[in-house]
Amino acid sequence: MLMDTSDMICDTYPGDMVGREYMENLYGEDMDRVLHSVVKLKNAVIGNNKQKFHMMSLGVVARLLEFIQNERAAVGLRTESAIVLGSLAKGSQANVKRLVDSGVVPILLQCLNNSNLKFVEGCLRCLRSIFTSQAAPVDLLYTDPGVVPHMLDIVSQSPTTQECICSILAQCCKTSKHQGLLYSNGVIESLAPLLASKMYKVQMPALRVFCVITYMNQIVSSAVASASVSERSLPDLLVELCLRDKSVEMQMSSAKCLTYMCRANALSSQDSKIVYKALPTLIRMCKKDRSLEERVEGAETLAYLIEVDLELQRIASYSDHLIPTLSEFLRYPSTQTTVMDLKRLDYDMKHSHELKAAALMAFASLGANDEDIRKKIIETENLMDHVVCGLSDPVVRVRLAAVRCLHSLSRSVQQLRTSFQDHAVWKPLMKLLQNADDDMLTVASSTLCNLLLEFSPSKEPMLESGAVDLLCDLTKRDDPALRLNGIWALMNMAFQVETKNMAFQAEQKVKSQILAALGTDQLFKLLSDPDVNVLMKTLGLLRNLLSNKPHIDHIMGMHGQQIMQAIVLILEGEHTIEVKEQTLCILANISDGTTAKDFIMANDDVLKKITNYMIHANVRLQIAATFCISNLVWNEEEGALERQMKLRDMGVQKLLQQLLSSSDTVLFDKVKTALQQFT
Repeated sequence: MLMDTSDMICDTYPGDMVGREYMENLYGEDMDRVLHSVVKLKNAVIGNNKQKFHMMSLGVVARLLEFIQNERAAVGLRTESAIVLGSLAKGSQANVKRLVDSGVVPILLQCLNNSNLKFVEGCLRCLRSIFTSQAAPVDLLYTDPGVVPHMLDIVSQSPTTQECICSILAQCCKTSKHQGLLYSNGVIESLAPLLASKMYKVQMPALRVFCVITYMNQIVSSAVASASVSERSLPDLLVELCLRDKSVEMQMSSAKCLTYMCRANALSSQDSKIVYKALPTLIRMCKKDRSLEERVEGAETLAYLIEVDLELQRIASYSDHLIPTLSEFLRYPSTQTTVMDLKRLDYDMKHSHELKAAALMAFASLGANDEDIRKKIIETENLMDHVVCGLSDPVVRVRLAAVRCLHSLSRSVQQLRTSFQDHAVWKPLMKLLQNADDDMLTVASSTLCNLLLEFSPSKEPMLESGAVDLLCDLTKRDDPALRLNGIWALMNMAFQVETKNMAFQAEQKVKSQILAALGTDQLFKLLSDPDVNVLMKTLGLLRNLLSNKPHIDHIMGMHGQQIMQAIVLILEGEHTIEVKEQTLCILANISDGTTAKDFIMANDDVLKKITNYMIHANVRLQIAATFCISNLVWNEEEGALERQMKLRDMGVQKLLQQLLSSSDTVLFDKVKTALQQFT
């Protein structure tokens, strides 16, 4: 059965008859008539998606490609054929996919070597339509290594080549590898003059290229920062493009480019171009008089610009009522949509999610470092309600932004004790962690680390809700960031202040729960983790577990031999000063136990290592080793005389006396205390 295509053909021609007539004429021997038919076909398909679909179904693409590839064909025929393909590419995404599947892209890229400018322009227009579509076959641009250099060689031939090539490159730079290829082929030198073009349709695509090549790329950003056009530096030229007499699109793109150069350390965050131009421009883009799309883009770029810079965060927080402006994003749409407004409903819902995500990301960056700014944000009307609701939003971007905002605000001790407890934020956070992807899990588990700090009221209910098992599972993940967050949160969970009676018993129960869920095999596996941050937090966990005499003795009684073996391996290994210092601090904790210190005293190799670190060149290691000795010889504890005698025979007392000449006051005090214990 043939498919009914009557609804795909416009009413002004009788279906197949017209289409087949076109096709027959394209296969004629009179090339003038063929050219005339191609021109008629061009006029027939322009703006007519049904006609485009129909002609493609009849196989017109293959015939047009034959003309384009035929070097003996008249250049006018080849040019008109390229123009028709370009018109077909402006139809549906399905049309673009058909063209790509037909091999149009490599053929047109090859034709850019032709000497006829009009033909090259026709090919470029078609390529631009294909590469700027959602179905863009980006990798095809880089398959032949000669394509990009040639495009940059011919870019200056006409306004059309400038516009099309810049549009193609802006859409096809997706990775750091693409950035590197464009940079190595001279994209900065070739396109920099176009930023000063008097033609907007050339200037704007060129600006987009500079945005995509500088994003998260220090090498390219530095090269752009040092480049110039007619004795004007490119950063100065970008500042001019931020002026209010330029289009909003141009102001936004210029501010984005300056932002990317700043984040790549090619421009200082205190550079006037950033403080007085990029930052105010982005803040202005968040205002209510801008379109929804512009407000979203402005807030997202602003969040990226100030994310890691405290001074920019402070400037932004009191600039042009930014915090109240962003809070309006969370309340969009401000009025209830009625049944009569159904056409606008989808638009409002889509932009409501985008505005929420952008605002929450901006709040996350604003509150990343400063307590006063966090206080301002928290005091914004219903802000915490929006954040908590965002954790359960059906849109992933909103959930991720809400978690990032929560993570930023959770750095505040005051908020952990007040707003976070009032809104029970741990509940939706724990729920979110159950089925989150790695990106969400990384941020959510970072927030969890803060919620599990000793002073956080959320710690106890989270423990009761299965936090230990969840965190132990994270330590087994391949992603080092997830392993780090898992072990970091367990370290925070195991930390305790001096407690008594029932509180003491509760802390002991938590430690036992951690050890049981994590398992000694996994704990010791983490002690050999290749990621130094994971290793440091694992040592921190072990140090927190081995605190308080009964806990120390209990844990060493169960796992003492394994713990001592791990300690020896670390002290003997090629590790940083920080790692070895933390390891010596664990030994100091063990030496504070009642029975646990026997594991050290019975191990001459460990004692020898401790004494060696007492005379190490690094004073931090000297202090940690001396503290360990001080605990071992403490004269108020049982067996002190025997331990003192053994250590005296090993020359420890003499070493301590030599260290009294130290100029470091902390080390001097530790040495003095240790010597006072010897009787």
